[in-house]
Amino acid sequence: MIEIGTKTRAGKAPAVLPWVRKARYLVLGREADKGSLFKVFIYLILLDTAYIYLKPILHMVTTMVKNADDLLDPSVKWFPRTIYLGNLQEAWAWMKYPKALSISLTLSLSVALLQTFSCAVTGYAFARLKVPFKGLMFFFLLLTFIVPMQVTILPNIIYARELGLLNTIYPIIVPAFFGLGLKGALFVIIYRQFFSTQPKELEEAARIDGANVFKIFYKVMMPLAKPAILVVFLFSFVWTWNDFYLPSMYLSDIETAPLSMGISRIASALRQQAEQFGPSVTDEAIKMSTTFLMIIPPMLLYTFTQRWFIEGVERTGLVE
Repeated sequence: MIEIGTKTRAGKAPAVLPWVRKARYLVLGREADKGSLFKVFIYLILLDTAYIYLKPILHMVTTMVKNADDLLDPSVKWFPRTIYLGNLQEAWAWMKYPKALSISLTLSLSVALLQTFSCAVTGYAFARLKVPFKGLMFFFLLLTFIVPMQVTILPNIIYARELGLLNTIYPIIVPAFFGLGLKGALFVIIYRQFFSTQPKELEEAARIDGANVFKIFYKVMMPLAKPAILVVFLFSFVWTWNDFYLPSMYLSDIETAPLSMGISRIASALRQQAEQFGPSVTDEAIKMSTTFLMIIPPMLLYTFTQRWFIEGVERTGLVE
């Protein structure tokens, strides 16, 4: 029995041609995840996912640089005929961008730094120290994570008013000093997870050298916790930056409004203007401009820290 280019014996399967074997390895691979077919499938999924996330950003950028003629022309969708920055300038003026940006940066950086430190102390205590009723206290910590802030916001507003702290950023910053604030319980859990995975021999060696618990925390554990520190800092910064609920409860004065409140107020002003004088063709472009000005600082921060952020997420156990 004769095959093309090969000879076989009776009772044996025909030999596979070398070019057939190479083609099969190229398409299917020697392993299931090494072939070209698998890679094409993965790239299709990645491109679809990237398109889902990038399409709103591309729509925002292209819309905010359109003038009235391009906005009215249905044939102009992605690429405007001219680059018009008037919408961006108008949104800048309406938001009082320099002052609102300084307030947002002050608020977000203060909360992020305080939560990064205070939650580290709390997480280390839950992970390493023998504290009476530690299990019960951790249960209460989980309650603060489960119970929505809308349930406790009214007593907090009353306390802030009695202390004369309304229309200031202190009711948002002060809880972060004690490991509370926005998502504070989650950050404590992140630190607890990280410190729990560290070998006990490090602490034993430090105690033999005469270090107390404070020195062990600052000199041994904190240098090892750089991935968790970066993750907590970025999460805290971005969530505080984007938060609208707490500033809207404590900051009713427009002069102390961060950027997250400025977007809502501009949308309300445009809606009232549309009810009174009729809708304007540039309303959507102005809204896109305010959103762009809002997300630029977090995007720049993530651009420079994404490599360490991804590493930190992997090492803190958030992907498990």
